[in-house]
Amino acid sequence: MTQSEESHSELLTGAALTVFRLNGQFLSVAEELARTAGLTAARWQVLGAVIDEPLPVSAVARRFGTTRQSVQRIADLLVEQGLAEYRPNPAHSRAKLLAPTERGLTALHRIDPDHSRVAEALVAELGEKDAERALESLRRLSRALDRIGGG
Repeated sequence: MTQSEESHSELLTGAALTVFRLNGQFLSVAEELARTAGLTAARWQVLGAVIDEPLPVSAVARRFGTTRQSVQRIADLLVEQGLAEYRPNPAHSRAKLLAPTERGLTALHRIDPDHSRVAEALVAELGEKDAERALESLRRLSRALDRIGGG
């Protein structure tokens, strides 16, 4: 392996380890925020994915880069709890659309004040320009991994 190839490997490893740590940190914050609404981070994520429009479970899974089965399990729990419902899908009779109920929307809105507080603290810590650059860098990294087949 050449020095350049070794350097590139170290960049990939460093990026992956940093993203893994960041994922854990975001999940920890999300669990704390979701708890105020009686949700878990995973339930908040799935419910939040359908707040603007009802979607099939497979579309939610694609959006998050996870399996349909894992989203299906969470969606079924949300429906069981009365936080979401399945609606008919005019485009596909077997793939129902997941949508939040009024109770689900109320739960999501309970998270808003604490979510805003954390967002403000993070931007204050990083500065607005650096926060925007960090987000754009993460999006570019995700798109690059999509293109090379890593996501």
